[in-house]
Amino acid sequence: MKKFFKEFKDFISRGNVLDLAVGVIIGGAFSAIITALTNGILMPLINALLAKCGGGWESAYTFLIRAYEADGVTLDMAKSIYIDWGAFITAIINFLLIALVLFLIVKIMMNARNAVTKNAKKWPTRDELKTLKAEGVNIKDRKALLVATAELRERNKPAPVPPKPTQEELLTDILAELKKQNADKPADKKPAKIK
Repeated sequence: MKKFFKEFKDFISRGNVLDLAVGVIIGGAFSAIITALTNGILMPLINALLAKCGGGWESAYTFLIRAYEADGVTLDMAKSIYIDWGAFITAIINFLLIALVLFLIVKIMMNARNAVTKNAKKWPTRDELKTLKAEGVNIKDRKALLVATAELRERNKPAPVPPKPTQEELLTDILAELKKQNADKPADKKPAKIK
């Protein structure tokens, strides 16, 4: 059970999960604005456009069952069963707008975090700061501090480690050593033949 909660804690505390959670919350809040825009402005415009193209309001809907009011002429939309194409198109637009907003929010957050991380790597650590102070670097001068930090890191950079030999190189070296050892041995005398 401890392992489960530890894994859950690691999952929750990951940066991407937190960014996504913030994006979803902001996107959820923004969805009310998008819904008002689509239901109040876009849907009536789309239905009007469909009605003009099809020759009347009935072309914006596909009626499955028509219900009329008491006069028998006026269509009762509340009791009729129909497909509202304008609502369908509006829902698609609503989805695309919310997805776009979420994408932009997450992208901005990731760019901001990457910029902070990138800049944080340039600044000296506590140990480097102590060393720079001891060297007499003015730590209040930001530009001088960054330059001195880069120079300090360059000086303290470990020597490059030579690459390990490949398997073929090792086998070649072993073969050469064996040949050398065989060449150094005195030739064995052949046993005398018995007559």
